[in-house]
Amino acid sequence: MKACGLIVEYNPFHNGHLYHIQKAKEISQADCIIAVMSGAFLQRGEPAIIDKFHRTKAALASGVDIVLELPYLYAVQSSDYFAYGAVNTLNEIGVESICFGSESGSITNLIASYKHYKGKESVYKEKLKQYLDEGMSFPDASQLAYRAIGLTDTAIDLKKPNNILGFSYIKAIMDNHLSIEPLTVERIQSNFHDKDITTSIASATSIRKKLFETDAILEQVKQTMPNETVRQLQRYKETAGLWHTWENYFPFLHYRVMTMSSKELQKIAGVDEGLENRLKKTAKDITTFKDWMHAIKTKRYTWTRLQRMFVHLLTNTKKSDLALIKQPSSVPYIRLLGLTQTGQTYLNKRKKDIAVPIVHKLGKDISLMLKIDERASDAYYSILTPTLRYKYRQQERHGPIRLL
Repeated sequence: MKACGLIVEYNPFHNGHLYHIQKAKEISQADCIIAVMSGAFLQRGEPAIIDKFHRTKAALASGVDIVLELPYLYAVQSSDYFAYGAVNTLNEIGVESICFGSESGSITNLIASYKHYKGKESVYKEKLKQYLDEGMSFPDASQLAYRAIGLTDTAIDLKKPNNILGFSYIKAIMDNHLSIEPLTVERIQSNFHDKDITTSIASATSIRKKLFETDAILEQVKQTMPNETVRQLQRYKETAGLWHTWENYFPFLHYRVMTMSSKELQKIAGVDEGLENRLKKTAKDITTFKDWMHAIKTKRYTWTRLQRMFVHLLTNTKKSDLALIKQPSSVPYIRLLGLTQTGQTYLNKRKKDIAVPIVHKLGKDISLMLKIDERASDAYYSILTPTLRYKYRQQERHGPIRLL
C-alpha cells in the first residue's frame, strides 16, 4: 500500500483541511493518508482548542486513515525542529510522500530555494548570528539573512508562514537523505492569519476567534467545518465546560512564577537573556495572560516565542530536556492516536518494516520523551474538574481510537 503523510494541527479541523486531504490523495495517488498531529500544545505556543482525541475523531471521519501524535518536544518548537520531528515520524511509518499546504503552491520553486540555500548555508548562518547579536528577533534576523544570500521572494516568499514550514519540511527531507517525495497544495481563499470569516474556507485563526468571541458555534462558523468537527467541538464543550485558551491557564502560570526563584526560572526552556527577571517583575501587578504578554514583549521577543516559553513553564520543560532533540537521530517511537480500517490494513502490511516501537497507550517506559508527552497532557487537562481530569488521563491509557 502506498501512503502519503500530512503534518497537521487541526485546531480545529476545517474545510481547508478537507480540501488538503482530497488534493493530497489526488496528487500522491496514495491508498492511505497518515497525519502526524500536534498533541496538547501547538507549534505557535498555544493550547489546542479541544483535546487531541476529539481532534483525531474529526480527522478520521474526514479522510485521514492514521493519526499519529507529534512528540511534545518537537511540537512546541521553531519550524526546523517541528519539521524534523514530523518528517522523521512519517518516515518511520513508511510514507512515500509528504503533502503540505503552502502559499507558493510550487514544489519546484521550494526545492530550487532549498538548493540555493544549501549552496550559501554558511553565509546565511553567519548573517543570522550577526543580526541576532544586534538584538533582532529570530524571524526578522532570518529574513535579512535570506535576503543576504539572494533568497528573495522572487521564487518563494519566506515571510509567509506555510512557505516557511514547507521550506523546513524540504530541508528535513533533503538534509537527512530520506526517500520521501515532497508535494505541495496551494493554500486557497484564506490566509493563515486571517481573522475574519468571509467564505466556507476560513483560517483556523478566524474560526477560533469567532468561537471565543461568541462562546457558541454560530451558523457562520459551522459552514467552515465538516459536520463531524462541529460535533466534536460541541461534545467537548458540553463535557469539559470550556474550549481551551491561554486565559484558562493564567492562574497556574502566575503561581509558578510567583513561587519559583529566578535561578529556577532560568532552567525552563525559553527563559533566556534575563527573561526570568521580566517575568518576576511583571507578575506582581498582572491580572490576565494577554496583559502579561504585552508587558514582557519586546522587539527581540516575538509573541510566538514568548507563548512557547509559557508552555514550557506550564509543563515544567527544562533546557536540559531539549537535549533530546538537539542531536540528529530518529524519533524514538510512534504514538498512535487513531486509525480507520484502511489504516489498520496498512499497519498490518508494514509493521515488520517499522523499526521503532508503536505506542498504543501511555504507561510504558519507552523513553523520557514519552514521559514528557504525558506531563504535557497532564498540564493541558489541569484546568478541568478532578473527575474530568481522571477521565481524560484514563483515555491516554486506553488503545487508539478505531473508526472501523
